[in-house]
This record gives sequence, structure tokens and C-alpha cells, in this order.
Amino acid sequence: MPRQCDLTGKQANNAFAVSHSHRRTKKVQEANLQSKRVWWPEGKRFVKLRLSTKAIKTLEQKGITAMAREAGINLAKY
Repeated sequence: MPRQCDLTGKQANNAFAVSHSHRRTKKVQEANLQSKRVWWPEGKRFVKLRLSTKAIKTLEQKGITAMAREAGINLAKY
């Protein structure tokens, strides 16, 4: 299972760590992922998803059904 958000698809980013002397070494900026149980009203049950914190905030506004439809995810499989 890749380290990415189930709804938004956010994943790691490659970047440089820059020291005081401007020496650059490669580093990975991981997405802030959280395992979250979300109530799915149509299925009348909880669904466990791996979400980024940005997706959790958006989920509270849009709702799980609308976000899953946009992402093309079938919540019955989770």
C-alpha cells in the first residue's frame, strides 16, 4: 500500500535540505497522513481511510460521498 491519501492522492515530495553553507542533500517530504474512521451514511457504517490532514478538513465541508465520487473510489470496498 503506497503512502498516499486515499481521497486526494497526495504523496511524498522530493526536496533538498539546505545547510548554512548552502550544501544541498536530498530529502523526502512525506504527506501528513492519518488513519481515520469516517461515518458513511449511505452504507450505514464506518469506513477506515488513510487521509491527509487537508483531506480531513475538506471532508468536513463536502462530505465523504462527494469526495469519494470526485476521487472515483468505491467506499463499499473499504
